Amino acid sequence: MKPNRSRSALLLPRGAPTLVFVLVAAGWPMVALGQYGAADGEWRFYGGDAGSTKYSALDQIDRENVSELEIAWRWQMENFGPQPEYNSRVTPLMVGGVLYTTAGYRRDVAAIDATTGETLWVYRMEESEARTASAPRLNSGRGVAYWSYGTQEQILLITPGYHLVALNAKTGLPVIGFGENGVVDLREGLDRPLVPVDRENDRIGSSSPPIVVGDVVVVGTAFPAGGAPPSEANAPGWVRGYDVWTGELRWVFHTIPQAGEFGEETWEDESLSYTGNGGAWSILSADPELGYVYLPLEDATADYYGGHRLGDNLFSSGILCLDARTGERVWHFQFIHHDIWDYDVPAPPILLDVEVDGREIKAVAQVTKQAFTYVFDRVTGEPVWPIEERPVPQSDVPGERAARTQPFPTKPPAFDLQGYSEDYLIDFTPELRAEALEIVAQLRTGPIYTPPVLIDEAEGGVKGTLTIPQVTGGSNWQGGAVDAENGILFIPSVTAAGIIGLAPGGDRSSMDYIRGQGIRLPGGGGPQGLPLLKPPWGRITAIDLNKGEILWQIPNGDTPDYVREHPALQGIDIPPTGRTERGGTLVTRTLFFAGEGGGLFATGQGSGGNKFRAYDKFTGEIVHEMELPANQTGNPMTYMVDGKQYIVMAIGAAGHPAELVALTLP
Repeated sequence: MKPNRSRSALLLPRGAPTLVFVLVAAGWPMVALGQYGAADGEWRFYGGDAGSTKYSALDQIDRENVSELEIAWRWQMENFGPQPEYNSRVTPLMVGGVLYTTAGYRRDVAAIDATTGETLWVYRMEESEARTASAPRLNSGRGVAYWSYGTQEQILLITPGYHLVALNAKTGLPVIGFGENGVVDLREGLDRPLVPVDRENDRIGSSSPPIVVGDVVVVGTAFPAGGAPPSEANAPGWVRGYDVWTGELRWVFHTIPQAGEFGEETWEDESLSYTGNGGAWSILSADPELGYVYLPLEDATADYYGGHRLGDNLFSSGILCLDARTGERVWHFQFIHHDIWDYDVPAPPILLDVEVDGREIKAVAQVTKQAFTYVFDRVTGEPVWPIEERPVPQSDVPGERAARTQPFPTKPPAFDLQGYSEDYLIDFTPELRAEALEIVAQLRTGPIYTPPVLIDEAEGGVKGTLTIPQVTGGSNWQGGAVDAENGILFIPSVTAAGIIGLAPGGDRSSMDYIRGQGIRLPGGGGPQGLPLLKPPWGRITAIDLNKGEILWQIPNGDTPDYVREHPALQGIDIPPTGRTERGGTLVTRTLFFAGEGGGLFATGQGSGGNKFRAYDKFTGEIVHEMELPANQTGNPMTYMVDGKQYIVMAIGAAGHPAELVALTLP
């Protein structure tokens, strides 16, 4: 299936991608195109480079010495804000020997000495109490963006109350010539005639950093979870570009098209005039050489009922490529037509160069909640492998009209379970399997994209639709990482079921239907508090993107204690099951690294863990395992200063406030 796209002239290069030349393991092609990855031993973007590869060519830490890793320093976040945060999702940047990070619910910015952990400066914007309280993502955020030109260096922050702030990277002071004393109000400019925006109280924001492409700062938008919104009307998640020097608005792209714009016919009954969301809440990626920015977009209002927005609803739940200089659409692809599963795009697009059937391709790979990986030529938007529109089940909810087909990639294979099969149910014992079947008998089941069902409160009535993957994925914001030299994509994922059940809006919402209250799988997930599905419950999948094939797949973590010690499983040999959480990942020239994840907001007991592992990239063999002081909560990053390589990540756990921990060799 070919994406719709418009003509756009390519920009002159603003800086060629880093070239990395290495000897590649036998049997793995050396791609002649420019490779991506963190450059010069630094980490200037959330994902290492603008293409979100999470790859570094550093190799001081290798399979021979990784077992000697030790903690170099720890940087505490406990005292940032009135209450400590335990689940920091930040990934610091490192430029010129200085780390830049956010911390605490007020999203303070701190500069830290990368070798000692000493705090160099701290900045916090004082926002009104109402503005802070209305933040849809009241947390420390995922970090900041960095930009430099000549001797000028800036740190760019999106605050909890949705202000864009430019700071002098050396001093932490606001850049006076940017916006109003260093600040731009991002809640301005999102009004529509039917949906005015209350700048103090409306819940609009973003916990992901912006991205700078050339001299344009591109900003996404996030909203609260949309299972039961108070209304079908909401602010739109339009994407905007600002001048990095002045903070002046350069362009706006309407992710919910307005009258007369491309895609308006996919919104019936003028629903584009009031429907909201459709923003880019996750990390944005870019190709600086092309001047293109790649946006992972969420679904429209609301997550599980689309009767108030009939049609395919472009550009929601898809990937969008824009010319970062002008905001012009270059190409797009919609992964979910008329999304009613909350299968929005949660992870940054990953840019890499691959060789497929002798063809060198500048590619972009997008991992999704529904466990598909979609791969495109990032210049033209052409799928690298065919994507087929296939019929899917239809909805019987009044007023709803599900899309008749959805796009299925023919390659690579899904990296996690999809849809329902009895073969997926837990079967450690006949009794547990029988209980699992009793649970499933209360639910509607079917293949992936089986629509939500109305809850029947009667005895024996249907209590919802069983969804696999659950609404948080498969993959989520942790995304994947790629070996940019060899074209191997590594994806952490969760194997878990969820329930979507609809009920009338009633006094909770003006919508006809919203997600029903209290819809949960019994017993914490499945029989006797065990998961409903067979393990592995957390896994890591390696995909060779030169071939579109799975290279290896392993459980992510050991068997949780609550499973190993469960009375129903005494005397049964339980293999490693993995943990029901997605760990953050990092790739270097020598190794692949992954943790077990935080687990504070994951599904089921025993989620996450404090193990951090180094793997062989080509086999998935564990090379080294170490314990961290707490669970990994943010994606790890690596850098080199004064001839020494470090790995830094955010950690935390219940009762253990968030901190950064730096690992290095003795």
